[in-house]
Amino acid sequence: MLTITAIPAFSDNYIWCLTDSQTSQALVVDPGQAEPVINYLLANNLTLDTILITHHHPDHVGGVKSLLDKWPECRIVGPADSPFKGSTEAVLPGDTLTWGDLTFEVHGVPGHTLDHIAYFSSESVNGRPVLFCGDTLFVSGCGRLFEGTPSQMRHSLDTIRSLPEQTAVYCAHEYTLANLRFARDLLPGDLDLAAFEQQCAADRDAGKPTVPSTIGTERKLNPFLRWDDPMVIEAAKRYCQQAGLPSETEDDIFAAIRHGKDHF
Repeated sequence: MLTITAIPAFSDNYIWCLTDSQTSQALVVDPGQAEPVINYLLANNLTLDTILITHHHPDHVGGVKSLLDKWPECRIVGPADSPFKGSTEAVLPGDTLTWGDLTFEVHGVPGHTLDHIAYFSSESVNGRPVLFCGDTLFVSGCGRLFEGTPSQMRHSLDTIRSLPEQTAVYCAHEYTLANLRFARDLLPGDLDLAAFEQQCAADRDAGKPTVPSTIGTERKLNPFLRWDDPMVIEAAKRYCQQAGLPSETEDDIFAAIRHGKDHF
């Protein structure tokens, strides 16, 4: 049986741990800190055999060396063209990799960083396909554009939103309530978004993560995936008029939403 568990790290990171209960093997995604991973694995009698890296930022790779010291046979999968040089298996967009009976497709999703990749499996874990998307897509948000362009990020998100709607979206940060404050300000008349904000606030009050979401939920609610939604286009055009930004193309609409969030 395969399960996915969130290992909290830093103030708002999630390190995802995929576990095979039959083999007691574990895979972790973006271990920015080693200590919480080591503590979780030892407490559950698990052996770390694979690490997946989505991009090079320190809060995603900072724990790799210590984990490799603890489990020296561990495979480290990461983007081939990357400032992170610790991979034992470098992958490119279009590649596939296997872990047990699961096969992951590697998708290039530049924008947050130029080396960013995501891992998608159409096979069921906890009853749904799985996406590990790092900092590209968040619940009701997306990553800041530290290295890429709005056009790159929109195309990356278009790749992600084309995945099956039941896909579970395992992003790397608990940013949901902050993202929803912006989304609600941008789209005050979106009643579905308002209801979702209440649900997520209740989850956080109860100490529950708001992650994972699903592709279907994000398509419906996330303004960063709705550059072709008339409600979002109208809101973005109003913002563009105020900020002196262009609003002619889908890239312009997306760029305006990202600019609005950056200055919210």
